[in-house]
Amino acid sequence: MMHEIINNLKYIKFKNTLILTFLLCFAGLNAQTDSTYVKGGIGSPMPDFKSDTVTVEAPPKVISEARYNNPLKVKIDGVAVVIGDNIVLNSDIDKFKKELELRMEGGDIGISNCGILEEIMTQKLIAHMAVIDSVAVSEAEVNEEVDRNIDYFKQQLGSMEKVVAMYGFNDEDDLRKELYEIQKEQLLIRRESASITENIDVTPEEVRTYFKNLEVDGELPEFSTEIVLAQIVKTMKPTDEETERVIDKLNEIKKEVEEGFSFRLKAIINSDDPAVSSKGPGSGGQYTITRQSGFIKEFKEVAFSLDEGQVSDPFKSSFGYHIILVDKIKGQERVVSHILIQPKISSAEMKAAEDELKSIRDKILNGEITFAEAVLQYSDDKENKTSGGLIMNPETNDTKFDLTRMDPQLYNRVSSLKPDEITQPFYEEVRGGDKMFKMIKVVGKIDAHTANFSDDYEKIQQLALQKKKEETINKWAQEKLMDTYIKINSPHTECDFEKNWKKEK
Repeated sequence: MMHEIINNLKYIKFKNTLILTFLLCFAGLNAQTDSTYVKGGIGSPMPDFKSDTVTVEAPPKVISEARYNNPLKVKIDGVAVVIGDNIVLNSDIDKFKKELELRMEGGDIGISNCGILEEIMTQKLIAHMAVIDSVAVSEAEVNEEVDRNIDYFKQQLGSMEKVVAMYGFNDEDDLRKELYEIQKEQLLIRRESASITENIDVTPEEVRTYFKNLEVDGELPEFSTEIVLAQIVKTMKPTDEETERVIDKLNEIKKEVEEGFSFRLKAIINSDDPAVSSKGPGSGGQYTITRQSGFIKEFKEVAFSLDEGQVSDPFKSSFGYHIILVDKIKGQERVVSHILIQPKISSAEMKAAEDELKSIRDKILNGEITFAEAVLQYSDDKENKTSGGLIMNPETNDTKFDLTRMDPQLYNRVSSLKPDEITQPFYEEVRGGDKMFKMIKVVGKIDAHTANFSDDYEKIQQLALQKKKEETINKWAQEKLMDTYIKINSPHTECDFEKNWKKEK
Protein backbone atom coordinates (compact mmCIF):
# COMPACT_ATOMS: atom_id res chain seq x y z
CA MET A 1 0.00 0.00 0.00
CA MET A 2 0.95 3.64 -0.36
CA HIS A 3 2.15 4.14 3.21
CA GLU A 4 4.53 1.21 2.80
CA ILE A 5 6.36 2.77 -0.13
CA ILE A 6 6.05 6.49 0.62
CA ASN A 7 9.76 6.79 1.43
CA ASN A 8 10.90 4.43 -1.28
CA LEU A 9 13.09 5.94 -3.99
CA LYS A 10 11.07 4.16 -6.64
CA TYR A 11 7.94 5.78 -5.27
CA ILE A 12 9.63 9.18 -5.48
CA LYS A 13 10.48 8.48 -9.10
CA PHE A 14 6.97 7.13 -9.61
CA LYS A 15 5.45 10.41 -8.43
CA ASN A 16 7.82 12.48 -10.56
CA THR A 17 6.98 10.37 -13.63
CA LEU A 18 3.18 10.47 -13.31
CA ILE A 19 2.43 13.52 -15.45
CA LEU A 20 4.50 12.50 -18.45
CA THR A 21 3.26 8.93 -18.17
CA PHE A 22 -0.31 10.13 -18.15
CA LEU A 23 0.15 12.37 -21.17
CA LEU A 24 1.71 9.55 -23.16
CA CYS A 25 -0.45 6.69 -21.95
CA PHE A 26 -3.96 8.02 -21.45
CA ALA A 27 -3.92 10.06 -24.61
CA GLY A 28 -3.13 6.81 -26.37
CA LEU A 29 0.49 7.91 -26.77
CA ASN A 30 2.41 4.79 -25.90
CA ALA A 31 5.96 6.09 -25.58
CA GLN A 32 8.62 4.43 -27.70
CA THR A 33 11.51 6.76 -26.92
CA ASP A 34 13.38 7.72 -23.80
CA SER A 35 12.64 11.21 -22.57
CA THR A 36 15.63 13.33 -21.68
CA TYR A 37 14.51 16.74 -22.86
CA VAL A 38 14.22 19.31 -20.09
CA LYS A 39 11.85 22.14 -20.98
CA GLY A 40 13.57 25.46 -20.89
CA GLY A 41 17.02 23.93 -20.60
CA ILE A 42 19.95 25.77 -22.08
CA GLY A 43 20.64 24.59 -25.56
CA SER A 44 16.96 23.93 -26.23
CA PRO A 45 15.67 24.83 -29.68
CA MET A 46 13.74 28.06 -29.90
CA PRO A 47 10.03 27.50 -29.21
CA ASP A 48 7.26 29.96 -30.01
CA PHE A 49 7.17 33.58 -28.89
CA LYS A 50 5.14 33.03 -25.72
CA SER A 51 6.87 34.03 -22.50
CA ASP A 52 8.61 31.37 -20.41
CA THR A 53 6.45 30.26 -17.50
CA VAL A 54 7.42 27.74 -14.86
CA THR A 55 5.06 24.80 -14.67
CA VAL A 56 4.99 23.37 -11.16
CA GLU A 57 4.56 19.63 -11.06
CA ALA A 58 1.14 18.61 -9.81
CA PRO A 59 -0.88 15.39 -9.60
CA PRO A 60 -1.83 14.30 -13.12
CA LYS A 61 -5.09 14.25 -14.94
CA VAL A 62 -5.76 10.59 -15.39
CA ILE A 63 -8.57 10.11 -17.85
CA SER A 64 -9.98 12.26 -20.63
CA GLU A 65 -13.75 12.21 -20.92
CA ALA A 66 -13.27 12.55 -24.67
CA ARG A 67 -12.11 8.95 -24.65
CA TYR A 68 -15.51 7.77 -23.46
CA ASN A 69 -17.78 9.35 -26.04
CA ASN A 70 -17.95 5.87 -27.58
CA PRO A 71 -20.34 3.79 -25.39
CA LEU A 72 -19.29 0.58 -27.17
CA LYS A 73 -15.68 1.01 -26.04
CA VAL A 74 -16.81 1.53 -22.45
CA LYS A 75 -19.04 -1.53 -22.58
CA ILE A 76 -16.38 -3.80 -24.08
CA ASP A 77 -13.54 -2.50 -21.96
CA GLY A 78 -15.36 -2.31 -18.66
CA VAL A 79 -15.53 0.42 -16.06
CA ALA A 80 -13.30 -0.09 -13.04
CA VAL A 81 -14.43 2.87 -10.95
CA VAL A 82 -16.88 5.77 -11.12
CA ILE A 83 -16.04 8.89 -9.10
CA GLY A 84 -18.58 11.67 -9.44
CA ASP A 85 -18.94 12.20 -13.19
CA ASN A 86 -15.56 10.60 -13.95
CA ILE A 87 -14.78 7.02 -14.86
CA VAL A 88 -11.70 4.79 -14.95
CA LEU A 89 -11.56 1.91 -17.41
CA ASN A 90 -9.99 -1.45 -16.59
CA SER A 91 -7.54 -1.03 -19.45
CA ASP A 92 -6.33 2.27 -18.02
CA ILE A 93 -4.72 0.52 -15.07
CA ASP A 94 -2.78 -1.87 -17.31
CA LYS A 95 -1.73 0.88 -19.71
CA PHE A 96 -0.60 3.10 -16.87
CA LYS A 97 1.40 0.28 -15.30
CA LYS A 98 3.11 -0.65 -18.57
CA GLU A 99 4.04 2.96 -19.25
CA LEU A 100 5.45 3.37 -15.75
CA GLU A 101 7.49 0.18 -16.10
CA LEU A 102 8.90 1.52 -19.34
CA ARG A 103 9.92 4.78 -17.70
CA MET A 104 11.11 3.53 -14.31
CA GLU A 105 14.60 2.13 -13.94
CA GLY A 106 14.68 -1.64 -13.82
CA GLY A 107 11.03 -1.98 -14.82
CA ASP A 108 9.82 -2.75 -11.26
CA ILE A 109 7.74 0.21 -10.17
CA GLY A 110 7.23 -1.06 -6.63
CA ILE A 111 3.46 -0.56 -6.63
CA SER A 112 0.55 -2.94 -7.21
CA ASN A 113 -2.38 -2.56 -9.59
CA CYS A 114 -4.51 -1.60 -6.59
CA GLY A 115 -1.98 1.07 -5.66
CA ILE A 116 -2.01 2.47 -9.19
CA LEU A 117 -5.81 2.47 -9.21
CA GLU A 118 -5.91 4.32 -5.89
CA GLU A 119 -3.53 6.95 -7.24
CA ILE A 120 -5.77 7.40 -10.28
CA MET A 121 -8.86 7.59 -8.08
CA THR A 122 -7.31 10.31 -5.95
CA GLN A 123 -6.62 12.45 -9.01
CA LYS A 124 -10.15 11.89 -10.30
CA LEU A 125 -11.51 13.01 -6.94
CA ILE A 126 -9.39 16.16 -7.09
CA ALA A 127 -10.72 16.86 -10.59
CA HIS A 128 -14.29 16.29 -9.41
CA MET A 129 -13.86 18.67 -6.47
CA ALA A 130 -12.22 21.29 -8.68
CA VAL A 131 -15.44 21.51 -10.68
CA ILE A 132 -17.54 21.69 -7.50
CA ASP A 133 -15.25 24.43 -6.15
CA SER A 134 -15.70 26.38 -9.41
CA VAL A 135 -12.02 26.29 -10.32
CA ALA A 136 -11.84 27.93 -13.74
CA VAL A 137 -9.40 27.67 -16.63
CA SER A 138 -9.64 29.57 -19.89
CA GLU A 139 -9.50 28.17 -23.39
CA ALA A 140 -6.34 30.16 -24.02
CA GLU A 141 -4.59 28.66 -20.99
CA VAL A 142 -5.47 25.13 -22.04
CA ASN A 143 -4.26 25.77 -25.59
CA GLU A 144 -0.94 27.02 -24.23
CA GLU A 145 -0.44 23.73 -22.38
CA VAL A 146 -1.41 21.78 -25.49
CA ASP A 147 1.18 23.74 -27.46
CA ARG A 148 3.83 22.79 -24.92
CA ASN A 149 2.89 19.11 -25.24
CA ILE A 150 2.98 19.30 -29.02
CA ASP A 151 6.37 21.04 -28.95
CA TYR A 152 7.69 18.31 -26.66
CA PHE A 153 6.45 15.47 -28.87
CA LYS A 154 7.78 17.14 -32.02
CA GLN A 155 11.20 17.60 -30.45
CA GLN A 156 11.29 13.94 -29.48
CA LEU A 157 10.26 12.62 -32.91
CA GLY A 158 11.28 15.39 -35.32
CA SER A 159 8.01 16.46 -36.93
CA MET A 160 4.27 16.63 -36.41
CA GLU A 161 3.75 14.04 -39.14
CA LYS A 162 5.89 11.54 -37.22
CA VAL A 163 4.05 12.30 -33.96
CA VAL A 164 0.65 11.73 -35.56
CA ALA A 165 1.79 8.54 -37.29
CA MET A 166 3.58 7.01 -34.32
CA TYR A 167 0.81 7.63 -31.81
CA GLY A 168 -2.02 6.51 -34.07
CA PHE A 169 -4.04 9.70 -34.55
CA ASN A 170 -5.73 10.58 -37.83
CA ASP A 171 -4.21 14.04 -37.94
CA GLU A 172 -2.95 16.91 -35.79
CA ASP A 173 -6.48 18.11 -35.07
CA ASP A 174 -7.39 14.75 -33.49
CA LEU A 175 -4.26 14.86 -31.34
CA ARG A 176 -4.97 18.42 -30.24
CA LYS A 177 -8.58 17.63 -29.33
CA GLU A 178 -7.44 14.75 -27.14
CA LEU A 179 -4.69 16.77 -25.48
CA TYR A 180 -7.10 19.67 -24.94
CA GLU A 181 -9.36 17.54 -22.74
CA ILE A 182 -6.36 16.12 -20.90
CA GLN A 183 -4.81 19.50 -20.21
CA LYS A 184 -8.07 21.13 -19.24
CA GLU A 185 -8.51 18.64 -16.42
CA GLN A 186 -4.79 18.74 -15.61
CA LEU A 187 -5.03 22.50 -15.03
CA LEU A 188 -8.07 22.00 -12.82
CA ILE A 189 -6.23 19.39 -10.77
CA ARG A 190 -3.11 21.52 -10.54
CA ARG A 191 -5.02 24.51 -9.20
CA GLU A 192 -7.14 22.52 -6.80
CA SER A 193 -4.01 20.74 -5.51
CA ALA A 194 -2.17 24.04 -5.11
CA SER A 195 -5.09 25.38 -3.10
CA ILE A 196 -5.04 22.32 -0.84
CA THR A 197 -1.30 22.58 -0.14
CA GLU A 198 -0.65 26.33 -0.42
CA ASN A 199 0.26 26.72 3.27
CA ILE A 200 2.36 23.56 3.55
CA ASP A 201 6.05 23.89 4.40
CA VAL A 202 8.70 21.82 6.18
CA THR A 203 10.94 22.83 9.08
CA PRO A 204 14.63 21.88 9.27
CA GLU A 205 13.73 19.39 11.99
CA GLU A 206 11.12 17.76 9.75
CA VAL A 207 13.72 17.47 7.00
CA ARG A 208 16.17 15.85 9.41
CA THR A 209 13.50 13.41 10.63
CA TYR A 210 12.57 12.53 7.07
CA PHE A 211 16.22 11.84 6.23
CA LYS A 212 16.71 9.69 9.33
CA ASN A 213 13.63 7.63 8.45
CA LEU A 214 15.02 7.03 4.97
CA GLU A 215 18.33 6.03 6.51
CA VAL A 216 16.77 3.63 9.02
CA ASP A 217 14.61 2.02 6.33
CA GLY A 218 17.59 1.62 4.00
CA GLU A 219 15.86 3.81 1.43
CA LEU A 220 18.37 6.64 0.96
CA PRO A 221 18.13 7.71 -2.69
CA GLU A 222 21.01 7.41 -5.12
CA PHE A 223 21.64 10.74 -6.83
CA SER A 224 22.98 10.77 -10.38
CA THR A 225 26.16 12.52 -11.48
CA GLU A 226 25.72 16.28 -11.42
CA ILE A 227 27.68 18.96 -13.17
CA VAL A 228 28.22 22.69 -12.51
CA LEU A 229 28.65 24.90 -15.58
CA ALA A 230 29.62 28.47 -16.42
CA GLN A 231 29.40 30.29 -19.72
CA ILE A 232 30.62 33.26 -21.71
CA VAL A 233 28.10 34.61 -24.20
CA LYS A 234 28.47 36.91 -27.20
CA THR A 235 25.07 38.02 -28.43
CA MET A 236 24.82 39.27 -31.99
CA LYS A 237 22.70 42.33 -32.67
CA PRO A 238 21.27 43.34 -36.05
CA THR A 239 22.50 46.52 -37.68
CA ASP A 240 20.42 49.69 -37.59
CA GLU A 241 19.86 49.31 -41.33
CA GLU A 242 18.48 45.78 -40.88
CA THR A 243 16.18 46.90 -38.07
CA GLU A 244 14.89 49.77 -40.21
CA ARG A 245 14.24 47.33 -43.07
CA VAL A 246 12.10 45.12 -40.82
CA ILE A 247 10.05 48.05 -39.47
CA ASP A 248 9.49 49.38 -42.99
CA LYS A 249 8.35 45.94 -44.12
CA LEU A 250 5.82 45.67 -41.27
CA ASN A 251 4.49 49.17 -42.00
CA GLU A 252 4.07 48.16 -45.63
CA ILE A 253 2.15 45.02 -44.61
CA LYS A 254 -0.05 47.05 -42.25
CA LYS A 255 -0.93 49.47 -45.05
CA GLU A 256 -1.79 46.62 -47.42
CA VAL A 257 -4.00 44.92 -44.81
CA GLU A 258 -5.83 48.18 -44.13
CA GLU A 259 -6.42 48.39 -47.88
CA GLY A 260 -8.06 44.96 -47.90
CA PHE A 261 -5.32 42.36 -48.21
CA SER A 262 -5.64 39.17 -46.12
CA PHE A 263 -3.72 39.41 -42.83
CA ARG A 264 -3.62 35.61 -42.61
CA LEU A 265 -2.03 35.28 -46.04
CA LYS A 266 0.49 38.00 -45.20
CA ALA A 267 1.34 36.14 -41.99
CA ILE A 268 1.88 32.83 -43.80
CA ILE A 269 4.17 34.52 -46.32
CA ASN A 270 6.12 36.82 -44.00
CA SER A 271 5.95 35.74 -40.35
CA ASP A 272 8.88 34.14 -38.51
CA ASP A 273 6.54 32.65 -35.88
CA PRO A 274 6.92 28.87 -36.41
CA ALA A 275 3.30 28.27 -35.33
CA VAL A 276 1.99 30.13 -38.38
CA SER A 277 2.12 27.02 -40.55
CA SER A 278 0.60 24.71 -37.90
CA LYS A 279 -3.00 23.54 -37.73
CA GLY A 280 -3.51 24.42 -34.09
CA PRO A 281 -3.28 27.67 -32.08
CA GLY A 282 -1.00 30.07 -33.93
CA SER A 283 -2.16 28.86 -37.33
CA GLY A 284 -2.04 31.80 -39.69
CA GLY A 285 -0.62 33.85 -36.84
CA GLN A 286 -3.86 33.69 -34.82
CA TYR A 287 -4.10 33.17 -31.04
CA THR A 288 -6.78 33.50 -28.38
CA ILE A 289 -5.36 35.25 -25.32
CA THR A 290 -6.35 36.75 -21.96
CA ARG A 291 -4.45 39.13 -19.72
CA GLN A 292 -3.37 36.08 -17.72
CA SER A 293 -2.05 34.18 -20.73
CA GLY A 294 1.63 33.35 -20.77
CA PHE A 295 2.45 35.71 -23.60
CA ILE A 296 5.14 38.35 -23.33
CA LYS A 297 4.16 41.64 -21.70
CA GLU A 298 4.64 43.78 -24.82
CA PHE A 299 2.39 41.51 -26.86
CA LYS A 300 -0.49 41.60 -24.37
CA GLU A 301 -0.20 45.36 -23.79
CA VAL A 302 -0.58 46.09 -27.49
CA ALA A 303 -3.30 43.46 -28.03
CA PHE A 304 -5.49 44.87 -25.26
CA SER A 305 -4.98 48.47 -26.38
CA LEU A 306 -6.59 47.90 -29.79
CA ASP A 307 -10.19 47.90 -30.93
CA GLU A 308 -11.72 45.06 -32.91
CA GLY A 309 -10.45 45.16 -36.50
CA GLN A 310 -7.56 47.50 -35.67
CA VAL A 311 -3.97 46.81 -36.75
CA SER A 312 -1.14 47.97 -34.49
CA ASP A 313 1.96 49.87 -35.45
CA PRO A 314 5.16 47.80 -35.47
CA PHE A 315 6.46 47.16 -31.96
CA LYS A 316 9.52 45.46 -30.53
CA SER A 317 9.80 42.50 -28.19
CA SER A 318 12.62 40.18 -27.26
CA PHE A 319 11.54 37.98 -30.18
CA GLY A 320 11.76 40.64 -32.88
CA TYR A 321 9.23 43.09 -34.34
CA HIS A 322 5.47 42.50 -34.55
CA ILE A 323 2.22 43.89 -35.83
CA ILE A 324 -1.09 42.70 -34.35
CA LEU A 325 -4.63 42.59 -35.73
CA VAL A 326 -7.49 42.17 -33.24
CA ASP A 327 -9.87 39.79 -35.01
CA LYS A 328 -12.47 39.55 -32.27
CA ILE A 329 -13.14 40.66 -28.69
CA LYS A 330 -14.94 38.05 -26.56
CA GLY A 331 -15.36 39.37 -23.03
CA GLN A 332 -11.98 39.03 -21.33
CA GLU A 333 -10.47 37.26 -24.34
CA ARG A 334 -8.95 38.64 -27.50
CA VAL A 335 -8.66 36.69 -30.73
CA VAL A 336 -5.61 38.25 -32.34
CA SER A 337 -3.43 37.62 -35.35
CA HIS A 338 0.16 38.72 -35.52
CA ILE A 339 3.14 38.83 -37.83
CA LEU A 340 6.62 38.46 -36.37
CA ILE A 341 9.72 39.44 -38.35
CA GLN A 342 13.14 38.88 -36.84
CA PRO A 343 16.01 41.05 -38.09
CA LYS A 344 18.68 38.97 -39.80
CA ILE A 345 22.28 38.66 -38.65
CA SER A 346 24.89 38.70 -41.42
CA SER A 347 27.41 35.87 -41.80
CA ALA A 348 30.21 38.40 -41.26
CA GLU A 349 28.76 39.39 -37.88
CA MET A 350 28.42 35.75 -36.89
CA LYS A 351 32.01 34.97 -37.82
CA ALA A 352 33.26 37.99 -35.88
CA ALA A 353 31.47 36.82 -32.72
CA GLU A 354 32.81 33.28 -33.07
CA ASP A 355 36.37 34.50 -33.68
CA GLU A 356 36.20 36.78 -30.63
CA LEU A 357 35.21 33.86 -28.39
CA LYS A 358 38.00 31.71 -29.84
CA SER A 359 40.48 34.46 -28.97
CA ILE A 360 39.09 34.74 -25.43
CA ARG A 361 39.31 30.97 -25.01
CA ASP A 362 42.96 31.00 -26.06
CA LYS A 363 43.72 33.72 -23.50
CA ILE A 364 42.09 31.67 -20.74
CA LEU A 365 43.94 28.48 -21.69
CA ASN A 366 47.24 30.38 -21.89
CA GLY A 367 46.73 31.79 -18.40
CA GLU A 368 46.48 35.42 -19.52
CA ILE A 369 43.05 35.79 -17.91
CA THR A 370 40.79 33.66 -15.72
CA PHE A 371 37.39 32.46 -16.88
CA ALA A 372 35.67 34.62 -14.25
CA GLU A 373 37.62 37.70 -15.37
CA ALA A 374 36.69 36.96 -18.98
CA VAL A 375 33.03 36.75 -17.97
CA LEU A 376 33.19 40.20 -16.38
CA GLN A 377 35.06 41.71 -19.30
CA TYR A 378 33.47 40.09 -22.33
CA SER A 379 30.23 38.20 -21.63
CA ASP A 380 26.92 39.68 -22.78
CA ASP A 381 24.96 37.61 -20.25
CA LYS A 382 24.27 40.28 -17.64
CA GLU A 383 22.48 37.93 -15.23
CA ASN A 384 25.54 35.90 -14.32
CA LYS A 385 28.43 38.32 -14.73
CA THR A 386 29.07 38.63 -10.99
CA SER A 387 28.85 34.87 -10.40
CA GLY A 388 31.65 33.95 -12.75
CA GLY A 389 29.19 32.97 -15.46
CA LEU A 390 27.51 30.19 -13.45
CA ILE A 391 24.46 28.78 -15.22
CA MET A 392 21.30 28.27 -13.19
CA ASN A 393 19.30 25.11 -13.70
CA PRO A 394 15.72 26.28 -14.43
CA GLU A 395 14.33 22.98 -13.13
CA THR A 396 15.88 23.25 -9.67
CA ASN A 397 16.89 26.91 -9.35
CA ASP A 398 20.42 25.96 -8.36
CA THR A 399 23.68 25.53 -10.29
CA LYS A 400 23.72 21.73 -10.50
CA PHE A 401 22.59 19.82 -13.58
CA ASP A 402 21.69 16.14 -13.40
CA LEU A 403 23.43 14.54 -16.38
CA THR A 404 20.56 12.08 -16.83
CA ARG A 405 18.05 14.93 -17.19
CA MET A 406 20.12 17.36 -19.21
CA ASP A 407 19.12 18.63 -22.63
CA PRO A 408 20.66 16.17 -25.15
CA GLN A 409 22.52 18.84 -27.11
CA LEU A 410 24.08 20.29 -23.99
CA TYR A 411 24.87 16.80 -22.70
CA ASN A 412 26.79 16.00 -25.87
CA ARG A 413 28.89 19.14 -25.44
CA VAL A 414 29.86 18.80 -21.78
CA SER A 415 29.43 15.22 -20.56
CA SER A 416 32.92 14.09 -21.60
CA LEU A 417 34.71 17.20 -20.28
CA LYS A 418 36.69 17.23 -17.06
CA PRO A 419 36.50 20.04 -14.49
CA ASP A 420 38.08 23.30 -15.79
CA GLU A 421 37.82 22.21 -19.43
CA ILE A 422 36.04 24.54 -21.86
CA THR A 423 33.98 23.77 -24.95
CA GLN A 424 34.76 25.26 -28.31
CA PRO A 425 32.52 28.25 -29.17
CA PHE A 426 29.17 27.15 -30.58
CA TYR A 427 26.14 28.88 -32.07
CA GLU A 428 22.82 28.94 -30.26
CA GLU A 429 19.44 30.54 -30.91
CA VAL A 430 17.43 30.72 -27.72
CA ARG A 431 13.92 31.52 -26.57
CA GLY A 432 13.17 35.08 -27.55
CA GLY A 433 15.08 34.81 -30.80
CA ASP A 434 18.46 35.97 -29.50
CA LYS A 435 21.30 34.65 -31.64
CA MET A 436 24.61 34.08 -29.94
CA PHE A 437 27.86 32.24 -29.72
CA LYS A 438 28.85 30.84 -26.36
CA MET A 439 31.38 28.60 -24.72
CA ILE A 440 30.87 26.62 -21.55
CA LYS A 441 33.28 25.67 -18.80
CA VAL A 442 32.83 22.65 -16.55
CA VAL A 443 33.27 24.19 -13.10
CA GLY A 444 32.88 20.92 -11.26
CA LYS A 445 31.37 17.45 -11.23
CA ILE A 446 29.67 15.63 -8.37
CA ASP A 447 29.83 11.89 -8.89
CA ALA A 448 26.79 9.68 -8.44
CA HIS A 449 26.38 8.96 -4.74
CA THR A 450 24.06 7.91 -1.96
CA ALA A 451 22.31 10.91 -0.41
CA ASN A 452 23.94 12.50 2.61
CA PHE A 453 22.34 15.16 4.77
CA SER A 454 24.99 17.89 4.55
CA ASP A 455 25.68 17.81 0.80
CA ASP A 456 22.15 17.08 -0.37
CA TYR A 457 20.06 19.08 2.10
CA GLU A 458 18.13 21.00 -0.57
CA LYS A 459 17.18 17.82 -2.41
CA ILE A 460 16.16 16.09 0.81
CA GLN A 461 14.14 19.17 1.76
CA GLN A 462 12.23 19.05 -1.52
CA LEU A 463 11.52 15.34 -1.11
CA ALA A 464 10.29 15.93 2.45
CA LEU A 465 8.05 18.76 1.24
CA GLN A 466 6.72 16.59 -1.57
CA LYS A 467 5.88 13.86 0.92
CA LYS A 468 4.15 16.28 3.30
CA LYS A 469 2.05 17.72 0.48
CA GLU A 470 1.14 14.21 -0.60
CA GLU A 471 0.02 13.37 2.92
CA THR A 472 -2.03 16.59 3.05
CA ILE A 473 -3.79 15.75 -0.20
CA ASN A 474 -4.45 12.19 0.97
CA LYS A 475 -6.01 13.47 4.20
CA TRP A 476 -8.11 15.97 2.26
CA ALA A 477 -9.19 13.23 -0.17
CA GLN A 478 -10.25 10.95 2.69
CA GLU A 479 -12.58 13.67 3.95
CA LYS A 480 -14.03 14.58 0.54
CA LEU A 481 -14.64 11.06 -0.73
CA MET A 482 -17.21 10.48 2.02
CA ASP A 483 -19.55 12.97 0.33
CA THR A 484 -18.80 11.91 -3.25
CA TYR A 485 -20.57 9.28 -5.36
CA ILE A 486 -18.14 6.37 -5.78
CA LYS A 487 -18.81 2.99 -7.41
CA ILE A 488 -16.05 0.37 -7.47
CA ASN A 489 -16.65 -2.62 -9.73
CA SER A 490 -15.31 -6.16 -9.33
CA PRO A 491 -12.54 -7.33 -9.06
CA HIS A 492 -11.30 -3.99 -7.69
CA THR A 493 -13.61 -4.31 -4.69
CA GLU A 494 -11.03 -6.77 -3.35
CA CYS A 495 -8.33 -4.07 -3.19
CA ASP A 496 -7.07 -3.10 0.26
CA PHE A 497 -7.04 0.65 -0.34
CA GLU A 498 -5.24 3.13 1.90
CA LYS A 499 -8.26 5.44 1.84
CA ASN A 500 -11.79 4.37 2.69
CA TRP A 501 -13.06 4.40 -0.90
CA LYS A 502 -15.54 1.64 -0.04
CA LYS A 503 -16.95 3.84 2.73
CA GLU A 504 -16.80 1.02 5.23
CA LYS A 505 -17.59 1.82 8.83
